Amino acid sequence: MNAILDFAAIGIGNSTMMMFGLMVLLLLTGMPLAFVTLLVALTFALLGFGPMAVQVISSRIYTFVESFVFVSVPMFVLMAAILDRSGIARDLFDAMKLVGGRIKGGVAVQTIFVAVILAAMSGIIGGEVVLLGLLALPQMLRQGYDRNLSIGVVCAGGALGTMVPPSIVLIIYGLTASVSIGDLFTAAFVPGFMLASFYVLYVLFRAYFTPGAVPPPQMERIAPEEKMRLLKGLVLPILVVIAVLGSIYGGIASVTEASAVGVGGVLLSTVVRGEFSWGLLRGAAMQTLATVGMIVWIGIGATALVGVYNLMGGIKFISDLMYGISDNPTVIVLFMMAILFVLGAFLDWVGVALLTMPIFVPIIRNLGLDPIWFGVVFCMNMQVSFLSPPFGPAAFYLKSVVPDDITLGIIFRSLMPFIAMQVLAVGLLVAFPQIALFWFD
Repeated sequence: MNAILDFAAIGIGNSTMMMFGLMVLLLLTGMPLAFVTLLVALTFALLGFGPMAVQVISSRIYTFVESFVFVSVPMFVLMAAILDRSGIARDLFDAMKLVGGRIKGGVAVQTIFVAVILAAMSGIIGGEVVLLGLLALPQMLRQGYDRNLSIGVVCAGGALGTMVPPSIVLIIYGLTASVSIGDLFTAAFVPGFMLASFYVLYVLFRAYFTPGAVPPPQMERIAPEEKMRLLKGLVLPILVVIAVLGSIYGGIASVTEASAVGVGGVLLSTVVRGEFSWGLLRGAAMQTLATVGMIVWIGIGATALVGVYNLMGGIKFISDLMYGISDNPTVIVLFMMAILFVLGAFLDWVGVALLTMPIFVPIIRNLGLDPIWFGVVFCMNMQVSFLSPPFGPAAFYLKSVVPDDITLGIIFRSLMPFIAMQVLAVGLLVAFPQIALFWFD
C-alpha cells in the first residue's frame, strides 16, 4: 500500500491541525486517551508513509517500555496501594497532633505535614487525596473549620505527591527527557517543600486574620503514655521515608532499587502492625496492575503519536514556531508553561508529559537551559493541572469520598487560592532557577 497523503503538499501546519482535530473528535466520543493517541498515530502513519512506518512506531514503543528505571513506577504505585489498605496513614495522622495540637489551625497544618510524609513514601496523588478526605476532612468539618479551607487543604496537600520525591511524574519526565531521575529528585526537594510551606503559611494567615476560619486550639493536656502511643505511629513511616530517600540521596541504591526497598519497608510495616494478609496484598497488586496498565498504555499511544509526528516534520515545525516567538528564553519557557497549563486542564499528566516533552526538552537544551530545572518546573505546572477545572483529578478523587452536599463546584471554588499559590511557585522557579539547582553549583 502506497502513501495516500502527502504531508509536504498539505503543509505541516495544516497536517498538525488535522491530527489535533482528529484527537479532539475521538476524545469527545469518550474513548480513552491511550487508544486515541495510538489510533491517530496508526492512521497518519498508514496514510502518510505506508505499512513500513509501523516498524518505526514499534521500535519507539519498545525503547520506551524497556527502560529499567520504568520498573520503579509499579513499585511506588504498589507502595501507595498498600498504604491505602493499611492503618499506617491513620496512625500517622493521629501522631501529628503532637505537632499541630496547640496552634490555631493545627489540624489543617498537621494534614499538610501528613501529606508531605505520605508523598515521600509513595509519590502517588490519588490515594493521598482519598486518604486525607476520609481522615482529615471529617475531623476539620466537625471541629468547625471553614469548609472551603478544609477542602483546599485536603486536595492541595494530597496533590503534593507530584512534587515531593519520589514522584512518579518526575520519573516519567526523566524517562522521556533522558535525564538522571536521582538529579530530578534532588532538584525537586526544595521546591516541593517550598510549596508545602506556602500552604502552611496560608492556613496560619487564615487562622489568625480571618475570624471564624478555624476553631480555637484544643488545649487539653496529652498524657505521657498517650504521647508515646502517638509517637509509635510516626516511627514506621519515617523509617520508610529514610530508607527510600536516604538510599537514593546517599548513593546506596538507584531509584529502581530504592522503590523495591520502599515496598519491602511498607510490607514489613504491615507485618509489624499485624495488618498483613494475602487479601491485602492481592488487592494492592490488582490496584497496581490497573494503574500501571493505564500509564503504560498512555505511554505507548503518546510515544507512537510523537514518532509519527516527527516523521511528518512536526517537531521541527513546533521548534521553529517556538523560536519565532521571541529571542528571550524566558518568554519561550512561559509560552511552554501556558501550553502545558491548557493541556493539563483536559488531559492526564502522563499524556501531557509524553506528548510534549519529546518536543519541548530539545528546545530547552538548545536554549542553553537545564533540562533538570525544566523538569521541576513541569512538575510544578502539573500541580496546577491536578486542581484546575474542568477535569482536575484531585477534585474528582475527593468528590468520591465526601458527602453529597459538597459538589464539584464547591470543591473547585475552594481550590482557587491554592491554585494561585501553585502559579506563584511556578513563577518563582522560572524567575529563580537556583531554587532547584543550587544543589548542583
